[in-house]
Amino acid sequence: MRKLSTYPMKTFVAFLLCALFSVGVQSDPTTKQDAIAAPEFSLPAIANAEGVISLANYKGSVTYLDFWASWCGPCRLSLPALDEIYQELAPMGLKVMAVSVDVVEEDAWDFLARYPVTYPVTIDTEGNVPKAYAVNGMPSGYLIDREGRVRAVHVGFKRGDEDALRAEILQLLEE
Repeated sequence: MRKLSTYPMKTFVAFLLCALFSVGVQSDPTTKQDAIAAPEFSLPAIANAEGVISLANYKGSVTYLDFWASWCGPCRLSLPALDEIYQELAPMGLKVMAVSVDVVEEDAWDFLARYPVTYPVTIDTEGNVPKAYAVNGMPSGYLIDREGRVRAVHVGFKRGDEDALRAEILQLLEE
């Protein structure tokens, strides 16, 4: 058995976050010093944008990266709630990008027809980006600061969670 100190810090942080979220706990926003860099990626847009969208395009903005799926029950609540937050806080600089983890693109389109959003939506049918972020449940959201560091992680969604999320986003927008 390896000693904890031999693991790289990023691996330890990812393990700790996964352990916390497997019991449904949401993270407290981390400080700038403790935050880790958000993994870079590029994915094809399927709604509200064209071409390929890269996370690098969002650097310099407070960004909420939302992983969702058409089969996710709580996503029926989270996408409309997140869209409301986006429309309210976009004038203050908030950017939102959603990543569908559906294997069949038509399933994502059907879901978006029932639960439309105004922010860009991408799809990762291969599942590489969720792996890079150690996604451990649906929906999973990553609040990323202007320097591209993950400051908070949210797994799951229930009514009322949008209030805490809005407060965390406002805190980052004011930094």
